[in-house]
Amino acid sequence: MDQTEARTAAAQCHRVLEPLHSMVYFAPEAEQAFSDLGLEGGRMAYFASRSAPLGPVNAGVVSATFYSFNPELVARHIPRAWTLAEPAKIVEARFQAAEAALRRLLGDELAGSDRLAELAGLVREAAQGCTPEGRPLYAGHAELDWPAGPVQTLWHGASLLREYRGDGHIAVLVGHGLGGLDALVTHTATGQGFREEAAKKRRGWSDDQWTAAVDGLRERGLLDAAGALTDAGVRERERIEDETNAAAAVPWQRVGAEKAGRIRELARELSRAAVAAGAFPPDLFAARR
Repeated sequence: MDQTEARTAAAQCHRVLEPLHSMVYFAPEAEQAFSDLGLEGGRMAYFASRSAPLGPVNAGVVSATFYSFNPELVARHIPRAWTLAEPAKIVEARFQAAEAALRRLLGDELAGSDRLAELAGLVREAAQGCTPEGRPLYAGHAELDWPAGPVQTLWHGASLLREYRGDGHIAVLVGHGLGGLDALVTHTATGQGFREEAAKKRRGWSDDQWTAAVDGLRERGLLDAAGALTDAGVRERERIEDETNAAAAVPWQRVGAEKAGRIRELARELSRAAVAAGAFPPDLFAARR
């Protein structure tokens, strides 16, 4: 597999694996598990559960590694979360909740199928091609033991690949001079991510903060008067995605074209089933173009 093929595989496999990881952020099983541990609400549970493999870190570390969240929002929940539940217990609860949620979304037949077990093995092989240098959030998750069962193995492998890609994506954004809010605004403008109101609400940005970021991006020539991407903005986002795919290519070079294609095939089936079963709120994402 050459570099161009590896970049393409990185993009395609990310798209089909992402729902199998991120469904946990909307799963009632996770909400209940974290509530039982004493965490106070969905925001705290999100910040604490995703950063728990790093240990009881401060709000600055979480803001830096999560990037597009308002640091003021993070600071309302971290480090208080660590006074309510130990990171190790949060990690354990997250694995259990992820398995319960995937089993519910996929149904017994698909969750227990040979296809899921095959995908779990392939995803684990790909994830084992990742390296921790310069990837702090990935590195924290990579220190966790691999679970025994195929459902948790699939979820953990998808999580590792997701955080590996995400760390690389942040490095690219920094290189392009886009802070967390700028990155969120321009990504929303592509029509491929959150709807604007969902982005503001879930990432904790006020209307005034969002407007100020839009004004700054207009001055840079990346957004037009209506808040849409200019030609320069489109090219900038395309370069960012291409460089992100390049930074995420190593695990796909490890498995090769045939196995990457099999991952796409199997993960597409499972992700479609999870989405069809209601894995995500219907008004969360913009309509795909």
